[in-house]
Amino acid sequence: MTSLTGKNVSSDARVKPETELAARLSREIEGQVLFDRASRGRYSTDASIYQVMPVGVVIPRHQRDMTTVLEAARDARVAILARGAGTSQCGQTVGEALVIDTTRWLNQVVDFDAEARTVVVEPGIVLDHLNAWLKPHGLWYPVDVSTSAQCTIGGMTGNNSCGSRSIRYGNMVHNVLGVDAWLADGSEGHFGFVDELPERGPLRALAERVKAIASGVAPEIREHFPKVLRRVGGYNLDLFDCQNPKPYDPDGRVNLAHLLVGSEGTLGVSRRITLRLSPLPEHKVLGVINFPTFYQAMEFTQHIVTLDPTAVELVDRTMIDLSLENPAFRPVIEKALIGQPQAVLLVEFAGQDRATQLASLKRLTELMADLGLPGSVVEMPEPAEQAALWNVRKAGLNIMMSMKGDGKPVSFIEDCAVPLEHLAEYTDKLTEVFHRHGTEGTWYAHASVGTLHVRPILDMRRGGAEKMREIAEQASVLVREYKGAYSGEHGDGLCRGEWVAWQFGETLNDAFRAVKSAFDPSYLLNPGKIVDTPKMDDERFFRFPSRYQRIPLTPLFDWSAWNVTRDPLTGALGEPGSAGDATHGLAMAVEMCNNNGHCRKFDAGTMCPSYRITKDEQHLTRGRANTLRLVLSGQLGEAGLAGDEVKEALDLCVSCKGCKRDCPTGVDMAKFKIEARAARAKVKGLALRDRLVGEMPRYAPWARKFARLLDAVERLEFLSRPLKKTLGLAPERRFPAFTGDFLGESHPSATSSAQGPADQATREVVLFVDTFNNYMESDNARAAKQVLEAAGYRVHLNVKPGERPLCCGRTYLSSGQFDKARAEAKRSLEALMPFVERGVAIVGLEPSCLLSLRDEFLQYGFGDEARALAESAFLFEEFLVRAREVGELPLELKPLPGRALLHGHCHQKAFDALRPVEQVLGWIPQLEVETIQSSCCGMAGSFGYEAEHYEASLKMAELSLLPAIREAEEGAVLVADGTSCRHQIRDGSGREAIHVARLLVQALA
Repeated sequence: MTSLTGKNVSSDARVKPETELAARLSREIEGQVLFDRASRGRYSTDASIYQVMPVGVVIPRHQRDMTTVLEAARDARVAILARGAGTSQCGQTVGEALVIDTTRWLNQVVDFDAEARTVVVEPGIVLDHLNAWLKPHGLWYPVDVSTSAQCTIGGMTGNNSCGSRSIRYGNMVHNVLGVDAWLADGSEGHFGFVDELPERGPLRALAERVKAIASGVAPEIREHFPKVLRRVGGYNLDLFDCQNPKPYDPDGRVNLAHLLVGSEGTLGVSRRITLRLSPLPEHKVLGVINFPTFYQAMEFTQHIVTLDPTAVELVDRTMIDLSLENPAFRPVIEKALIGQPQAVLLVEFAGQDRATQLASLKRLTELMADLGLPGSVVEMPEPAEQAALWNVRKAGLNIMMSMKGDGKPVSFIEDCAVPLEHLAEYTDKLTEVFHRHGTEGTWYAHASVGTLHVRPILDMRRGGAEKMREIAEQASVLVREYKGAYSGEHGDGLCRGEWVAWQFGETLNDAFRAVKSAFDPSYLLNPGKIVDTPKMDDERFFRFPSRYQRIPLTPLFDWSAWNVTRDPLTGALGEPGSAGDATHGLAMAVEMCNNNGHCRKFDAGTMCPSYRITKDEQHLTRGRANTLRLVLSGQLGEAGLAGDEVKEALDLCVSCKGCKRDCPTGVDMAKFKIEARAARAKVKGLALRDRLVGEMPRYAPWARKFARLLDAVERLEFLSRPLKKTLGLAPERRFPAFTGDFLGESHPSATSSAQGPADQATREVVLFVDTFNNYMESDNARAAKQVLEAAGYRVHLNVKPGERPLCCGRTYLSSGQFDKARAEAKRSLEALMPFVERGVAIVGLEPSCLLSLRDEFLQYGFGDEARALAESAFLFEEFLVRAREVGELPLELKPLPGRALLHGHCHQKAFDALRPVEQVLGWIPQLEVETIQSSCCGMAGSFGYEAEHYEASLKMAELSLLPAIREAEEGAVLVADGTSCRHQIRDGSGREAIHVARLLVQALA
């Protein structure tokens, strides 16, 4: 059982604190103390190429905990590493230290002054959460980085983050007014304007010390600090003589907080941060410029910025192609394209007057015509289409990392910044460097300020480190030639710390070292970052060093599509199985997670419901992927997928498949869980509850005969509670009611064989009725059949007289009985293929069942037949929409005045199958339809029935689904296609939800 209280020692109850530090922390703080190997492993990586095992992890509950943690670590002489979402690209948030995760509890708005446009926040608050809080006040924090859904203000401050709109608003250093911080000696202070510091206070003395250091190297500061907006390397020692084109303070005042900004937690630990806010633009417009060549996109940027846009962002051809492969992004990116551009620029204008912004958009179109590219701009004046395209751009890093194969775009020179007049020439020469090393680069991001995220594709296991060094050295020559900044956005960390001396010179590097010593003489605060850093290519710190090995393992599913090689120059993929992975592609699928942490988001998407209720890295898609990666590479013991660490990490995974769609790299944790659950069942055996879940399709006909007896037992609590306890079921849940048998009761004429020629005058369809809609909610199947027949279809059913109904095998998969699931799938495939070969569609009602035909069936190794079946398999509403589009749905529907609230099943969302539901409901006259913006309902098959998961199940439902239903008027119709969803709605709200098919029957004219 997984605790949801977030209290106390280790998430692994079997591991006792093994150090005095862990023991002391366990006694003295109220937050979590995690020293077990799996927890430490999950915090050993960030979004960089590095991996360093921390001493331990602490998640403080409040500021008192923070004081205690810092004191205990200092007494133990253990380094301290304060961390937010762990999205760092350069290894800033990994180290052999005590990691302090502030995101779970230290995430509040402390003070707000709307008139002064300031806000004081704790370091763990997420940027999107802060901006959502500010929106009703007409304000926002404008340093809008691409990871805004998960990154924290504390992490952004430590990094001196920038964002897409820095050309208008500047970087963090331009928008931070003050920092309350702990220093290495345990003292606290408010870092703010130097002229406001107490005359005889310790911070005044520290400020004087820093000023003396800066004064001693003033000529070097003026000579060697790059004169570009995007410069985040080293320390901001120019705070007394700003070298940034945009002054750190608009009034020219010196603010000591600006020294902490960009210091990567090496000078102090943030307690509270005071931010300068900006008015929220009332109107935005977007122009998407399509370029026939990449060079033109770079060359024309310097002209585009003269129109005063708020953002100019690049998307290159590689990112376009990868976006088109992602089902969530494809329809969005297609709207932005004209022909086959090699690059596009997203140009945004924003302000308080819409007419002004539309005029700017027109000027952009005219400018492109003047530059020789008439008709190259796709205008997007409406907010919804703009937001959709910006979401694709924000996912740029993850999209780039969705390449299959061991070669990945590697971050180490990706944010070098050069003046705009040199941008085209710089990118051209850097591309030549890549080609000389047999690779290609991926390009995207901030063209407006000369900072392009470029990542050469390298295999760090096989010669990647050597190429990384050579490319970095040659890139540095170009940066110096064009008077740019080597670190333009993502900081120094392990990756670029060694380049600080190169960028600024040894004299300034010594000055930086003096600053570090003044603040932290014992080097306890995130040591080895910015000064005295290791080499960027030190293999000891790589996540995938040359010695990296995967354990031999034969998975159950066919993962060969991931087990491929990729030519880094041409992008050509090898044949499935060509990479020689010892796990036959399973580990390579797991390694698709790039640790960017997009799964930590809390928006309207599905991913990740277990993290949303726990805020625990263990119960996050990224945390699970890291656990699996460590296991599959032999770094977490020898038990493999059957081990306890895997079981505990997957404990709250509800197999929603939200990550399959919402994760830009397509990590499919639900399938990984199937592999792990089957592996554990093989070693540990199956519990009675697992067998009951798995075998439900077989015993359901018999259970129906004893339905009255089971109902009687349910009403007698002295019988039902002990029985549920024995079975491991939550006493609050009712036993499933097996009240019907639609397939068994249907007239024989409706149960057809596929043999013989079809009646050419009659359209055909196979209604694939699942166990739940057959035995528990037969009215749904009956309604679906009635609707299809009303539309003129001859309805075949998934059963033959005297035989068991065909089954998708989902219950077997969820209970760890893979072989039985595959056998059921094979039986269904063989029976349905004659229909498929005739072009007859297979239509299902239960999303988790029908969509198995489009998902798991493809990885059983059934070949072309499975692919043909998948192409013919549709959910009920998908089929209706498809039929209507080709004129084969003569349905007449009468008005149903009223309102319908729709809750989408997680698998519908994962397969983009919710929009057809909305379309079908939209056909009913006078019915107002509203889709509830919800994640998983929490029932998730048997998950919500399990005693140890009942609490978690309800917490998931209470995130948004149940509150929305309680707020709905009494007469509103609740619509949900998922059996589990309907049961959770009934149990949690006392209201009944119905399948779309039943609503359509009511509307039949």
